[in-house]
Amino acid sequence: MPSPAASSFSPLAGTRVLSLALNLPGPAALMRCHAMGAQCVKFEPLAAKGGSADPMRVYAPEAYDAMHAGVSLLQGDLKTDEGQALLQIELACADVLITSFRPSALRKLGLDWEALHARYPRLSMVAIVGAPGAQAEAPGHDLSYMAESGLVTGAELPPTLYADMGGSLMASEAVLQALLHRATHGSGVRIEVALSEAAHYLALPRHWGLTAPGGTVGGAHAGYRVYPCRDGRVALAALEPHFAQRLCAAAGLDADAAQSMFRSSTHAAIAAFVRDQDCAALEAMALAHDVPLHAMRNATPAA
Repeated sequence: MPSPAASSFSPLAGTRVLSLALNLPGPAALMRCHAMGAQCVKFEPLAAKGGSADPMRVYAPEAYDAMHAGVSLLQGDLKTDEGQALLQIELACADVLITSFRPSALRKLGLDWEALHARYPRLSMVAIVGAPGAQAEAPGHDLSYMAESGLVTGAELPPTLYADMGGSLMASEAVLQALLHRATHGSGVRIEVALSEAAHYLALPRHWGLTAPGGTVGGAHAGYRVYPCRDGRVALAALEPHFAQRLCAAAGLDADAAQSMFRSSTHAAIAAFVRDQDCAALEAMALAHDVPLHAMRNATPAA
């Protein structure tokens, strides 16, 4: 969420964003738009037993509530005349529409870009899809897009939904792009945001070799690693030379070690230094020597 200073700047003030998007990326993008000052409206399908028909409301109600704070919610069946009439009222006063349907589903509902642009020429569409272009009809989800991008490296699931959340940021960025386009050209524009491309973008450091095994921030640099200590683990991020020098000095290593952060001997020396101390002592060291470090207590301690 934005910092207090950032929240005072509202680049989307006076903008109305309408969303048809369910699950995570669309609502997360709408949350970002609201944080930037937009008036946000979400149109949801009718629920069979009342409440929200968004699946997120069922399996993650706290996340649903967080993403929809400050968002006006409407419900209707877009397959009926009544639902379409309600939606058209909202479209007529919206600046940007966010969708997450497959293109074929939008066409069936009469909401394809050609039809919308003809009726509402100043309206823009941010279309969140799984994969770009002709691949937008193919099924997929966050996990499959991350696997395709090389971000699933073992049998364990990734700790967060990188493709979905990265896609939500790209979608909120696309809202800003759409408004800039209209300010320049006088008409709306369709911008496609593919979750697979969001995953590919987040995977670039790995493809560049930075975070791959043996990469500078993939474990090769002794100052940029997670080390076990007496009562947990610490994440060390002493990457730049001045941080590495301070770390080595605190660990009692000679000046040559700071110039040899890729050597196995330096790795072993820093590992031994960290292993013999607890989180509190390491936090005090980091504060005293200005070393980037975060302690993780209650993690698996050193044997």
